[in-house]
Amino acid sequence: MHYNQRIVTFGGGTGQFHLLSGLRELNKNSKITAVAGTWDSGGSSGRLRTEIGVLPPGDIRRCVLALMKDEKQRKVAQKLFDDRLKDMNGPLKGHSFGNLLTARLDNLYSGQDRGIDAECELFRISAKVMPVSMSKVELIAETKMGTQIVGETNIDLRVENKNYNPQDKINRIYFDTSADINPKLINEILKADKIVFSQGDLYTSVLPHLLVKGVREAISKSKAKLIIVLNLMTKPGETDKYKASDFLKTFIYYLDSSSRIDYVLVNDNQLDPKIVKIYKNSSQNLVKIDDLKIKELSPNIKIVKRCVSSYLKNEHLLRHNPTKLAEAILEI
Repeated sequence: MHYNQRIVTFGGGTGQFHLLSGLRELNKNSKITAVAGTWDSGGSSGRLRTEIGVLPPGDIRRCVLALMKDEKQRKVAQKLFDDRLKDMNGPLKGHSFGNLLTARLDNLYSGQDRGIDAECELFRISAKVMPVSMSKVELIAETKMGTQIVGETNIDLRVENKNYNPQDKINRIYFDTSADINPKLINEILKADKIVFSQGDLYTSVLPHLLVKGVREAISKSKAKLIIVLNLMTKPGETDKYKASDFLKTFIYYLDSSSRIDYVLVNDNQLDPKIVKIYKNSSQNLVKIDDLKIKELSPNIKIVKRCVSSYLKNEHLLRHNPTKLAEAILEI
């Protein structure tokens, strides 16, 4: 069954990639708007941001790839996009070719939005891909003990820091300067049937969208159903020991509303204990669904429980299944 719903997705990394991959197959592509983050500070994206002043292209690249309809084209594009030019010498070595393509189109078309539109035309993508903001910002996290962690990558990899204290949890996140919403995005939010915050790293991929001035306000005005996709596992350094209600409480704080979220979508698979143990050995635990606490925080919220996970044996990874996830969202 194919759907024809106006859907706006927020997120980043592999979480939003899997969500868009499922929506691409089940929903009319022209009705999908994928919103990409613009605060990535590491790797090729971070280098391009510093060296030539473009918005970080990493999440844009992933959205474009996920939305390519033709499977053969997508496989070739993924191989090309992920090429890190390791056999080259000079300043290009280590860059993702996909990031370079996005950055070059930005330069040729004199503007990030126009460059992304050109990239979508190049790969015949009818969906829309938009940066959440045109502002260049640095993401900062502050811990309960008052430590400031500057940069998305440093927050993401804080557990690797020799001074990391697992008891010193993230208390809040903010930008180093004000960021304004991409004007084109406002209309997409207001017209949407559903707004979806994808699964992903809570403090580095998902919540920062709500720090952009105008995003929360547009969501508040929109009549769209607001859906939060809950993570399968906790993440060391970000969401240690988080239950479903902890995720929800954090969303409520950054949305500044306990009633705006309509649905929280959670996984209902009975996972193999061996898989759970593998993740537990890496300090990652299943996110427990504490229904009563969720209802206390937001009495009108609906908890949708669906079997939406898959274990990828070859990669030893537990992930949301793109098709099952998209079906669950579209059937709401």
